[in-house]
Amino acid sequence: MAAETTTTARVLSPTFRAGARDAVPFALAGFAVAISFGIAARSAGVPALATIAMSAFVYAGAAQFAAVAILAQGGSVAAAVLAAVLMNARYIAMGVSIGPSLKGGRLRRALEGQSVVDASWALANRGDGRFDRHTLFGSSALQYCTWLTGTVVGVVAGGVLPNPEDLGIDAMFPAFFLALLVGEMRDAQARAVAIGGAIVAVVLGLLAPPGVGILAAALVALVGVRR
Repeated sequence: MAAETTTTARVLSPTFRAGARDAVPFALAGFAVAISFGIAARSAGVPALATIAMSAFVYAGAAQFAAVAILAQGGSVAAAVLAAVLMNARYIAMGVSIGPSLKGGRLRRALEGQSVVDASWALANRGDGRFDRHTLFGSSALQYCTWLTGTVVGVVAGGVLPNPEDLGIDAMFPAFFLALLVGEMRDAQARAVAIGGAIVAVVLGLLAPPGVGILAAALVALVGVRR
């Protein structure tokens, strides 16, 4: 019992609680967007349980919306999965940067890395190339709960809720990423990477197939990688 109490206290460290507290605005925004996702997925013909399972196991907002959009347009499951993979390509750079701050061998770091989402990565960033693990875990835990809960609400009560676009919820996702970007642009290198990624994403978004621009823009972030 003593060992269990010690383990719990270690997990719920001050930085874990601080991470959860700092993530509240992002969690609330995620809750509203998740409701929109639940409604969109059901409108696209995705079964209720599959929609909830997608949020539970994939837990990647932009990728989930991309997959549902392709399914709604009559695309194949393979095309939807590929689009989701391309949308999540930014996690390559994020994983490279946060990997040294995680504990254990490759397997444990891979498992801990599953908690990385955009806001938790930004909140855990100490600004010197290192990341606080417990801040990462605390912020991700809260956001996961609200994202999953919002999806369930959208699936179950979507028929009686207003159209998310009428409420402006569709604008929350871009605003969410913009808020994260502003917080990260602390130095000239970060600003240069952000501007370069934006240019690549916009240009290829107009000229290349869907998802390619996101993949290329994510690779631009590798410019800032240091051992």
